[in-house]
Amino acid sequence: MATVNYVTEEGFQRLRKELEQLKNVERPKISQQIAEARDKGDLSENAEYDAAKEAQGLLELRISNLETVIANSRIIDESKIDISQVQIMTKVKLENLATHSVMEYTLVAESEANIKKGKLSVNTPIAKSLLGKKVNDVVEVQVPSGIVKLKILNISR
Repeated sequence: MATVNYVTEEGFQRLRKELEQLKNVERPKISQQIAEARDKGDLSENAEYDAAKEAQGLLELRISNLETVIANSRIIDESKIDISQVQIMTKVKLENLATHSVMEYTLVAESEANIKKGKLSVNTPIAKSLLGKKVNDVVEVQVPSGIVKLKILNISR
């Protein structure tokens, strides 16, 4: 059973655009590379042919995965998100109680995660521990370096 993938309209369009690029630009390009390598003769010792076939396999896998993600995506209307508790598409301001450092993350679907942009996948241990919690709640999260206590300072869109 496929996992439902919650995305914003922007994220959904980005996925569709990537799929279109792979199908309409990258796939023909690899087919051309395979044809050119095949024209060079003996395929048993043709490294270009082997590399092109491997690239084709990886491309087809990526296309298949994207098609599955898109088929199972549900677009979320960000304006209707309840910010009384932490959930997907909410922005959460946290304080590490040990270091007093403050961080802010938006919880997003796996396909939209980008830690450099502060977008944390809802499938991460931190996000899982935050889901359903409210402002001023303290959560304990098991991370590689041990247990971290985080206090929820704010929830917003």
